[in-house]
Amino acid sequence: MAIVLEKSGDQHRINLEKGCSSFSGEIIINLDWSKGGFLKQMFGNPVDLDLGCFYELRDGSKMLIDGLQFSRNRGGNRHQVTRQGCYDQKPFIWHQGDDRGGGSSSGETILVNPKGVNDIKRIVVYTFIFEGVAKWAETNAVVKVKVPGNEDIIVEMGQQSSSKRFCAIAELDFGGDNSITVKKLVTFHDSHSDCDRQYGWGFTYKPGSKD
Repeated sequence: MAIVLEKSGDQHRINLEKGCSSFSGEIIINLDWSKGGFLKQMFGNPVDLDLGCFYELRDGSKMLIDGLQFSRNRGGNRHQVTRQGCYDQKPFIWHQGDDRGGGSSSGETILVNPKGVNDIKRIVVYTFIFEGVAKWAETNAVVKVKVPGNEDIIVEMGQQSSSKRFCAIAELDFGGDNSITVKKLVTFHDSHSDCDRQYGWGFTYKPGSKD
């Protein structure tokens, strides 16, 4: 079973203790999309989406994680704090790696350690088209939030016609009552900094590269 958030602003509350005596399973945030097929990859450029997130902890610290932040340090260890995040200590959020060129059938994934649930305040999940023209309708992208013991929460992309290459997809608010509220955003922006201004993160930016 899954719950599809249909409209921008739709939200669903996840009970972390549903079906179990204590919450122990990791939270999985996955972005999957159409890579363009074999011929597209042979004779054209496959669709290259990147998954990332802004995060804020309850101690006030905040940062962002995506492929541009750690592409120079591929194969990072999830037990060490890097630009890829960290699984075993703060921020308890870890990006598994950049799917460059769409070779992976499962897209890109961010893991949230259940030990960090009480330390995390909010996460805004986003995606962006790194190169080329924004053709969201060709991606058929789907973001899925999986929490053990609960229905999967799905936000579908692919129907949008925006010419902007950056999209804030969903916000996860971690309550102090063993719950997470997932809210559909799907707002389009010119860049990281443009999205930052709308959601009030306050970071500064410089051009990034995957080379």
